[in-house]
Amino acid sequence: MLVAVGMYLPFETTFAIFVGGMVKALQDFIVKRRGYNEAQARRVENAGILCASGLIAGEALTGLVVAGVKFVRGEFYSLPTVAQLGIAGSALFMLAIIGYLIFRPLKDAGRPEDEAPPSVPV
Repeated sequence: MLVAVGMYLPFETTFAIFVGGMVKALQDFIVKRRGYNEAQARRVENAGILCASGLIAGEALTGLVVAGVKFVRGEFYSLPTVAQLGIAGSALFMLAIIGYLIFRPLKDAGRPEDEAPPSVPV
C-alpha cells in the first residue's frame, strides 16, 4: 500500500505513513518483550489506534480552523517552514508525539487476568 500511496502523495505524507509503521513495530516489540498476554496486547493495540485516530482528527480540524481564520483575515501566505521553526524544535516535538503514541497505550494494557476486549476479525 505504501508504494501505491507514494506514487501520488508527496514525500512528507508517505514518510508519515512509514513513521507510523515504525512506531507500531516498536510498540509491538515492547509488548512482546514485556510478556503481555493476548488480552493485554489487544488492549494496547486498541488504545494505540484511538490515540492515533485522535491525533489525525485533531490535525484535520485544526487545519480547517486555521484555513478559516486565514480566509476571513484575507491572509493567503504559507505557514512557517521547518527551517523557520528550527529543525531541533521540530524533531523534539515529533519525538514527543512518537513517545506518546508508544507509551500511552502501554499504560492501558491492564492486568493479565482481565477479560480481553472484543476485536474485529481481519
